[in-house]
Parts: sequence; structure tokens; C-alpha cells
Amino acid sequence: MTSKPLEHVADIEKSLRHIAAIIKQKGREILNQYAITPPQFVGLQWLYELGDMTIGELSGKMYLACSTTTDLIDRMQKNELVERVKDPADRRVVRIHLLPEGERIIQEVITKRQEYLRDMFESFTDEEIAIFEKSLMKLQHEMKRK
Repeated sequence: MTSKPLEHVADIEKSLRHIAAIIKQKGREILNQYAITPPQFVGLQWLYELGDMTIGELSGKMYLACSTTTDLIDRMQKNELVERVKDPADRRVVRIHLLPEGERIIQEVITKRQEYLRDMFESFTDEEIAIFEKSLMKLQHEMKRK
């Protein structure tokens, strides 16, 4: 494959950066309707997607220090969004478990975010959406590989 012209890459990078910022801002507006912070949302989202995790595992996913994640979990546990449970395979290990209220919030927020994006695609044809999705998936795959 030949190298892509740098100006195209620069334009794509700029667009992706702007899109990410807009989505992040819209996500924060949606989160303002709930009694959770953006970092709590990220933690809940990881638990929702991957299931129970140790604080160390969650810290790694969130790129936070374990002490910071512990404080985050303490606040979420106080708000009955998560609970600490002993791992049945090794009782020395404590896992963070998503509670129904945490799951409800995640589902609602994700639904609202998806509705927002759906509205942004109103002017796109089905074919444009399919091409866009395929291209994003390919880019994501390439980024995960490298």
C-alpha cells in the first residue's frame, strides 16, 4: 500500500479530534442529568462492558493510579452503583461488581448518546452510514494492532 498524502491525514486527524471533543462535550451534558462524574461513568462503562474487575484491572483500563480508582470506587459504592465482592475462586481477591442502579445509569446514558449520534446521521444515506461504519471499524482495528 502506498503512503497516504500527509494533508489528507492531517485533515482526518483534525476532524477526528473535533468530533471527539464534540462527543465528549455532549456526553458531559448528558452526564449532568445524573449524579455521577465523568470518571465514574468511565469506570461504570468498563464494568458494564467487561464485568467484574479488581481495582488494579480497572485502574489499568482507566489509566489511573490504584489509589485514585479506590477513591472513585468508594464514592460509587456509597451511591450504590457498585459493590466490592470476594472472588469465589480466591477469597483474597476483591472484585468490583456493577449494581442494578449503576447498570441502569450506564444503559440510559449510552442510549442518549446513541440517540444524539443517530440524529447527527439524519442527512446521511444508508450507504454513507455503512461506509462510515466500516471505515471506522477498520481504523479502530488498525489502531488496536499497532
